[in-house]
Amino acid sequence: MRQGFRGELVSASLVPIGVNRVTGDAQQVWRTLRGIARNHDNFCYLLGNLGSPWRVEQDGRQALLAAGDFTLVDSRRPYHFDFPEGPSTVSLELPLEWVARWLAEPETHVARAFRTSEPGWGCALAAFARPWEPKIACAPPLPVNLLTDQLGSLLSLACGETTVATNHMPGLAERVALQLRQRLAEPGLTATDVATSLGVSVHTLHRAMAANGQTFANQLMAERMAQAKRMLQSTAMRRLTTAEVGRRVGLLDPSHFVRLCRQHLGNTPAALRKGP
Repeated sequence: MRQGFRGELVSASLVPIGVNRVTGDAQQVWRTLRGIARNHDNFCYLLGNLGSPWRVEQDGRQALLAAGDFTLVDSRRPYHFDFPEGPSTVSLELPLEWVARWLAEPETHVARAFRTSEPGWGCALAAFARPWEPKIACAPPLPVNLLTDQLGSLLSLACGETTVATNHMPGLAERVALQLRQRLAEPGLTATDVATSLGVSVHTLHRAMAANGQTFANQLMAERMAQAKRMLQSTAMRRLTTAEVGRRVGLLDPSHFVRLCRQHLGNTPAALRKGP
């Protein structure tokens, strides 16, 4: 037996997703048929590399993951990881029923690399998932439903599963956009809230938005920021504090509102109010 082996797993739950960080010494990991038979708790795992390159193999496919890259594996079938310099990994444990909301055939997407070096939805997925760590699960920066829905939407887009049968509901994406504009002042507005009001399933709503190249969280934030900019630059709204403007677009934390304005509008609320 190898002496002095070092490894660490830190875990927390962001229901329904398990958020894990894994570090350790050089190692190889096999998921075998015998191990699968002994363990009836199966998941898909979205794995991100934070360190030196390592290799994943499943179902005859393999990928070499550079720092920042992500991949998907399914614990119902054998896989192999080769960590020549040890893992430094984000590991998101995805319940199979949750994955089924976003991917019709997850098995067709295992052991592929979602690369930060290649523009597209795979890069967006990797950038969004990389900061996830157990402390986020303990103190989520946004409502949990928004975070997990955004992750699922980006996973679906990155895998190219954006086709959705919405011909019987023409204009669904436009109806969602209208709802977002009308309800953006509601703190914690979720996709479930909007889907319920439109009489569709959350799954259908997300797939319809993905077919238009959108995610619920992205579009909601875009609507909130557009409305905030209009209010900040309106002379009729000068009497409102910037914190009140944030509140009226559903963002109750003034400091968070300032950060979002910098990120999405390129300046602070006070500077936007002053104009050029």
